[in-house]
Amino acid sequence: MLRPREIKTVEQARQIVEERGLNHVKVGLFDNDGVLRGKYMSREKFFSSLDKGFAFCDVVLGWDVKDQLYDNATYTGWHTGYPDAPVRILPDSCRDIPFEDGMLLFLAEFDQQAEAICPRATLRRVVERCRSLGLEPFAALEYEFFMFDETPDSARAKGFRDLKPFTPDWFGYSMLRNSVHAELYHQILDMGQRMDFPLEGLHTETGPGVLEAAIAVDGAEAAADKAALFKTFMKVLAQRNGLMATFMAKWSGKYPGQSGHMHVSLRDSATGKSAFYDPDQPHGMSPLQRHFLAGQQRLMPEFLCMVAPTLNSYRRLIPGFWAPTDATWGVENRTAALRVIPGSDKSQRQEYRLGAADANPYLALAVAIGSGLYGVMQQWEPTAAVTGNAYDMTHPPELALPRTLWDAAQRLKASQAAREMFGDAFVEHYAASREWEEREYRRHVSDWELDRYFEII
Repeated sequence: MLRPREIKTVEQARQIVEERGLNHVKVGLFDNDGVLRGKYMSREKFFSSLDKGFAFCDVVLGWDVKDQLYDNATYTGWHTGYPDAPVRILPDSCRDIPFEDGMLLFLAEFDQQAEAICPRATLRRVVERCRSLGLEPFAALEYEFFMFDETPDSARAKGFRDLKPFTPDWFGYSMLRNSVHAELYHQILDMGQRMDFPLEGLHTETGPGVLEAAIAVDGAEAAADKAALFKTFMKVLAQRNGLMATFMAKWSGKYPGQSGHMHVSLRDSATGKSAFYDPDQPHGMSPLQRHFLAGQQRLMPEFLCMVAPTLNSYRRLIPGFWAPTDATWGVENRTAALRVIPGSDKSQRQEYRLGAADANPYLALAVAIGSGLYGVMQQWEPTAAVTGNAYDMTHPPELALPRTLWDAAQRLKASQAAREMFGDAFVEHYAASREWEEREYRRHVSDWELDRYFEII
């Protein structure tokens, strides 16, 4: 009997479906915002699609997280009639869905013209660029997320206000919490093992009901798959337990934001050795790691909206809440945007700390790796490392990050490096989607505005 993660070929994909006697399988793909869109597909249709692909309405590339249609995109819209776009199934993405009695999930990826703006394909192109230079990228993502004793219905009935956290008070690394709620923790850990996004660590963070999960390292494409699936099925598992999980960057002004940190490293494809590690250099940093770091640093302001993709992302980027506000770097310094972690041939890496939990993992990793690779290609050098509290220091103006999603989208559109690494079609489409997000926000009147202006002004 084949196991899902043993599947590599079309023939094996057919075989496992036949062995399980499944009449349907689940097929899904990730949209601009990292939301998994998909459906149950009949066995016959699935077998046909393995060979020929299938068609998926391209509206999923032309709407936002609330299914509202962009009015400023050129790739798709009313002017194109929202046609079907070709999609290919990825046999080696096969996974068990633990709570669906033998059901299998396969991921898919947009093909042909739509491939130019497909998030997963965008990351793949960056990885292929790495490999053309003899480098293999590896990554591991870690997420903070808040859990609530709420349901989708109860949260909406409350207007998403006065929600009850899963556990009370600030209690980071709590052995008490993970013992009292051990059954849920074990469900999360077991799901990670069975769906192949194994967790190296799972613990409470500081804040009521907040957890942090660290996903094990893998090749960059696989790491993004693991992260995207973790976010999706963590929310599924929570709701199946009468709870809710949110990966918003900042759900409350009272608590720290929720990060989506990325640990990244490169290995030499020919030797298998770390391309970052040089024991004879300060902090073990090879020249290539310095160039990679410089690319991440210099391009962070230009690529920001791919890592901070929502209006809410910018609520997190304020001093004193464990989120960087400038494109700084330091050695083992968690106040900097980029943290170099010295180690060995196995562990030398850097952490892209700017990332928030709300980012699309495919695009966030495309930035973390693509910007670094651009620095290698240009042989850039980073600024001096910061020591101490980066928040208390004045940094060069070119390191300042955009403060709004609109400004970040303009920086992306104007970035020649982004166009070179991700393609003109992707940059134009993604920047337009972020401009749409900002305009949607400006159409709405907030509770803060009503409280501040209604009577007094």
